[in-house]
Amino acid sequence: MSGNWRDRTATTFDCQKLPAVSSRGMVVSNHPLASSAGAEMLAAGGNAVDAAIATLFTLTVVEPMMVGIIGGGMAHIRLADGSHRFIDGQSTVPAAVRDTTYTSKPGSAHDVFDTVGNENLTGPKAVATPGSLKAWCETLRRFGTMSLADVLQPAIKHAARGYAATPYLHECISESAAEMRKDKPISAIYLPDGAPLKVGERVVQAEYAETLRYIADHGETALYEGPLGDILADYMEKTGGFIRRNDLTSYRTVERQPIRADYRGWTILGPPPPAASGVHIAQMLNILEGYDIGGLGFGTSETIHYLAEVLKIAFADRAAASGDPDYVGVPVEKLTSKAYAEERRRAIDPSRAQAWSAGVSPLEGAHTTHMTAADSFGNVVATTQTINNLFGAKIMIPGLGAIANNYMNLFDPRPGHALSLAPGKRVTTSMSPMMAVRDGKLRYALGLPGGKRIFPSAMQALVNLIDHGMSLQEAVEAPRVWTEGNALEVEQTVPESVRKKLAALGHKVQPVATVAGGMNGIAFHDDGTMTGAACWRADGTPVGISGGLAKAGIRFRLA
Repeated sequence: MSGNWRDRTATTFDCQKLPAVSSRGMVVSNHPLASSAGAEMLAAGGNAVDAAIATLFTLTVVEPMMVGIIGGGMAHIRLADGSHRFIDGQSTVPAAVRDTTYTSKPGSAHDVFDTVGNENLTGPKAVATPGSLKAWCETLRRFGTMSLADVLQPAIKHAARGYAATPYLHECISESAAEMRKDKPISAIYLPDGAPLKVGERVVQAEYAETLRYIADHGETALYEGPLGDILADYMEKTGGFIRRNDLTSYRTVERQPIRADYRGWTILGPPPPAASGVHIAQMLNILEGYDIGGLGFGTSETIHYLAEVLKIAFADRAAASGDPDYVGVPVEKLTSKAYAEERRRAIDPSRAQAWSAGVSPLEGAHTTHMTAADSFGNVVATTQTINNLFGAKIMIPGLGAIANNYMNLFDPRPGHALSLAPGKRVTTSMSPMMAVRDGKLRYALGLPGGKRIFPSAMQALVNLIDHGMSLQEAVEAPRVWTEGNALEVEQTVPESVRKKLAALGHKVQPVATVAGGMNGIAFHDDGTMTGAACWRADGTPVGISGGLAKAGIRFRLA
């Protein structure tokens, strides 16, 4: 589509942040200290993987409500040779858990996994076997160039000496304070004297700094085979949690191949099952390919209507057919086929909203962080990591100073479904570390946090870039919409006139402050430069490395 997208829009907005441009490397994460940690590795001669792992460890310190070593995640790695792979470090169900371990709250809807006593939401019983630490250490060994001790230095420094609490962190603590107050170790740091840390107050994590120092010396075996694992397993056994030593020693990461989608001459690469995102982004783009989305304009009622319908279709199919491929047969080929997209597209009514059921047979059987890093050698990492909800299970493991995940809340507590519990089963996630390739060249890498709103938001960013021709900064900051079949959430920047037209089509429009979290990404240009962008929805900060070393023999000398 030629011309400026603003000439065809019904929803206008101004970007609140500025991008960064670099020639030798870029790191973008949702905290400035974490981005700086990654950039430090690049400046020291490291590659994108070194930068990514340094950034992730630092995020466990400065964004503790989102990510931790007792969590899980998915990393999308593109190496300099052009190959893509996903490192699945998702958490798994402990061996002691059965599909009847929890009791579903009476009257819960099919897509609501609440349990009696909130046992799968807060406290020790909510904690799944962690995968993050093992995945990060293995990835660094396989694809990085620096030592674990080196990439851990920024995280150790910030944990030991502290850092200033941001307004974003303060709000997250305030939102979670009621549950956090029940746990003394986590309250001691984030709720001193019973009140949430104020903006600007220092967050010091001395115990966690010691844990990171031990990991720097001993690697992931410290947790999965060594004394840190003993501390975690002993705590779980004493407090009623399910993780035992055998869960840690038997945990394995999995390398997977990406889901590929062809969209208007672009190749879009996303995560495969157990992630639902790559499959359903491909599905939605296949359906949208039959419409002139660019011509309809950004943020118009027509475009949002089609976005809403494909979202509802994707979520209907996701509920029926997503899961761990080792436990259920996910129909990837059908869901990502052009023929299935055509079948679903024919049923969309341009003049009214519809309710959708799954087009595939049911199978039997929110809070995250994202960062993106690239170096000048051609290596790129886009990775999304989480402890699930804000501050995970709202507990801190004494002796580790680490916050535990509450991944068990992502499993269906009722038996007989694709997402039901089973020992060793990996969680299904919406994580969407995406990359877009054109004519064989990588053009974009991006991702974001936000639970079930992640992959719809990533899809919209790709549409913004490809159909509307937005800059990366515009694409990550643009207003978003979301629905899974009930209310249609639209960010408040979408004007009232558009909302009224959507309501007239039958959508139950609900204005919201934000849909999903802080997206960040990197754009790659023909001249070898990169643009890093982060949006207004979090503390996102791009840090780029430019300039370079002096050539040999070029040195100032006094006469």
